[in-house]
Amino acid sequence: MSVYTPEQKVKLARYPGRPGTADYIQNLFTDFFEQRGDRQCRDDSSILGGVARFHGRPVTVIGHRKGRTMEEKLRFNFGMPGPEGYRKAQRLMRQAEKFGRPIITFIDTPGAYPGRDAEERGQGEAIAQCLALMSSLTVPVVAVVIGEGGSGGALALGVANRVLMLENAVYSVLSPEGFASILWKDASRSGEACSVMKLTAQDLRSSGVVQAVLKEPEGGAHTDPQAVYRTVDAALRRELAALGRVNKRSLARQRYQLFRSMGQDLHPARGAAV
Repeated sequence: MSVYTPEQKVKLARYPGRPGTADYIQNLFTDFFEQRGDRQCRDDSSILGGVARFHGRPVTVIGHRKGRTMEEKLRFNFGMPGPEGYRKAQRLMRQAEKFGRPIITFIDTPGAYPGRDAEERGQGEAIAQCLALMSSLTVPVVAVVIGEGGSGGALALGVANRVLMLENAVYSVLSPEGFASILWKDASRSGEACSVMKLTAQDLRSSGVVQAVLKEPEGGAHTDPQAVYRTVDAALRRELAALGRVNKRSLARQRYQLFRSMGQDLHPARGAAV
């Protein structure tokens, strides 16, 4: 695997030409049928989701969408969903549960939109409802962090039986700039924050937050997208085959236990240093 500093990995994860959710859907799935709207307010284009076939098998696919051109970025709110986006995701998840379709999510967001209007429309509740719903699903759920996984906006699509990360993706409680601003009152120390936060795929694999790290081409996923698609395709086939052998009740229990166990080794009652 390529060796980059945490700061360099953040830059690679944010690189505008990096393959996004729409690219993975186009190259990994067939018969994709997009579904829109939260059935309460409006459609949020920063969440892309629908029904598709993965090697002939019906699945539900949901992911963040950032866009590449300035027009797309504005239309997709730079990949920062509002509550309508998370309610749309819940609608698709409930539909997948009803029809027994596995769920595949692609995570690539700096975080949920923090604007006042989003909060007024129930941003926090919408994210919390996503977390609660995903924890109770009885269908297989596989999440792939393909770029930047920021805060609750990313976790809202990340409560999965298996969480995979591309080699140069990042996944963290907030942005390095926000971390530096809070801890040191100096956003310019974001590069230092990248190392402190343990946000790389390798760090998170070691701590059990993610279950597999997927290799990228030298220079990042954007240098050879087809190679990345093949890698992700193989990983999804492997994970879905394994999860397909687990009964419904055990899928929900395994997912719940996976997330409940995170950080237990650091608990002072278990003798860990603090």
